[in-house]
Amino acid sequence: MLKKLRLLFGYMRGNRLLYAGAIICVGLSAVAAMIPTLIVRFTVDSLIGDQPAQLPRILLGLIDRIGGLEFLRKNLWVMGLCLIGVHLVNFLFVYLRGKWSATAAESTAKRLRDRLYGHLQRLTYDFHVKAETGDLIQRCTSDVETIRRFLAVQLVEVGRALSLLTASLIIMLSLDVRMTLISMIVIPFILAFSLIFFMKVQKTFLEVDESEGQLSNTLQENLTGVRVVRAFGRQAYEMKKFDVRNAEYRDLTYKLIRVLAAYWSMSDGFALLQVGIVLVAGVYLSATGAITLGTLLVFFSYINMLIWPIRQMGRILSGMGRALVSVGRIEEILEVPEETQDPDCVKAPIEGDIVFDNVCFEYEEGKPILQDLSFTVKQGQTAAILGPTGSGKSSLVHLMQRLYDYKSGSITIGGVELKKIDKRWLRRNVGIVLQEPFLFSRTIRENIGIAKRGVTQEEILEASRKANVHAFIKEFENGYDTMVGERGVTLSGGQKQRVAIARSLISNTPVLIFDDSLSAVDTETDAAIRRELKKRSRQTTTFIISHRITTLSEADMILVLEEGRLVQSGTHEELINQAGLYQRIWSIQSSLEQELKDDRQLAMQ
Repeated sequence: MLKKLRLLFGYMRGNRLLYAGAIICVGLSAVAAMIPTLIVRFTVDSLIGDQPAQLPRILLGLIDRIGGLEFLRKNLWVMGLCLIGVHLVNFLFVYLRGKWSATAAESTAKRLRDRLYGHLQRLTYDFHVKAETGDLIQRCTSDVETIRRFLAVQLVEVGRALSLLTASLIIMLSLDVRMTLISMIVIPFILAFSLIFFMKVQKTFLEVDESEGQLSNTLQENLTGVRVVRAFGRQAYEMKKFDVRNAEYRDLTYKLIRVLAAYWSMSDGFALLQVGIVLVAGVYLSATGAITLGTLLVFFSYINMLIWPIRQMGRILSGMGRALVSVGRIEEILEVPEETQDPDCVKAPIEGDIVFDNVCFEYEEGKPILQDLSFTVKQGQTAAILGPTGSGKSSLVHLMQRLYDYKSGSITIGGVELKKIDKRWLRRNVGIVLQEPFLFSRTIRENIGIAKRGVTQEEILEASRKANVHAFIKEFENGYDTMVGERGVTLSGGQKQRVAIARSLISNTPVLIFDDSLSAVDTETDAAIRRELKKRSRQTTTFIISHRITTLSEADMILVLEEGRLVQSGTHEELINQAGLYQRIWSIQSSLEQELKDDRQLAMQ
């Protein structure tokens, strides 16, 4: 817990003076709130009654200068003005407390959100593949808000609690020690109960936060995959899954409410018991003449001021417990190591032959994905990759962007070891079009131009034509200014692929990878895109993952993978004459194409 408290204190860096000012103001406000009761006591005992004035010498001197007690008895409105003045001062302190605490808390929350967002940008590709998006969103929003609320409200209330407790005890002891001790009979029990409550409620807060994260993740998954849900008629299943998560969250929230209700009801019971004890004892002592009526009024008013800080301690501890749970959840993200690279890495020119030499790679220890992979792709060549699902095709091209690092072996570009090349530089020069492209909820123009700073309209149009996407964009009412729905849901699969291809082409990278990204376009569009690719600079090295023989056949080199090993390599003509996977797939696809051709001829007759 001490570690989390230090972390929470660290979040306040840069705003600690504002927090200190807010705490001081709330303390002064609490003290100012106690003065009206003393004014009423003085008025009842010394102005309306005949008790001698028990005031500090400075105040007695001031009263003598304005005419003494007789003047105040004849002008009770002066006491009314004093009450108004005290309330105005209190209002000023309350205003400053609210302004400074809100400013400091909002600034702290903004910096924490910026820090979280920046850290997430620098985490590894593998982390984001495995992480639950909904849970990350919940930590970056709900957990940050919990910390902000604690710092803005409960933290500054510490000043009020301490000020009320200290000031009320000092004043009460100065009035009557016996009544002060009577007023503190129940306080030890409230303190013990508050500590027990704090220990118990932390675990419940953690359970509620984790359940909320799971609920957010379920909702995010459903909204992201809404087209799949509808296509397979899975609405009922998704509703049931959400209902289960929602019920778990509700039950845990009920549990938290019961814990909070138990605390506040028990503490209220203790507080009322203490008020009753003070009332009975005070009335008895006042009736016997041991204390004045004004003193009884002071004790009856101050008993709540004495008990309130103790009860409020439970609320503060509760808020702190919840905030510390949120600190722990946020730190789980911040403690994840950021993506690193060799400090001696260079921004080497991405040109020359790409050489894989006995490359081995695995996601988990003892489960190899690529084994002893060796081949060479000369600069400007097109290499096609074929293989069954799970053979390591995507893993191979991900290594070229260093989204993952290979376990052993060597990958070089132009003779420079890949691990010696700056990752950001490498990714700017090795473009990739993924099988499932992501489009932002922006215009088509912005989605295409996002890959290059200062992109011109001519460059966007040229890339769109090469990706064979310009024609359908012009059919939209707003053309390139058409808004794309979240994740590109307003476009067909083929249209999204082509927009993503245009986005990659616009950066004109020396190495370009198509990770089965031509699968969603028809064969004619596929051929048109490949023709445009051939017109690009001879210095561009291209990798194409595909299962279409027509797409693979025009490549300079075809690599066939099975179970992470390179089992065949060569040109289309060489491989169709070799027994193996490529020949089998070519035979099947050729037969299907012939059948389709025969069916069309029969239909035309």
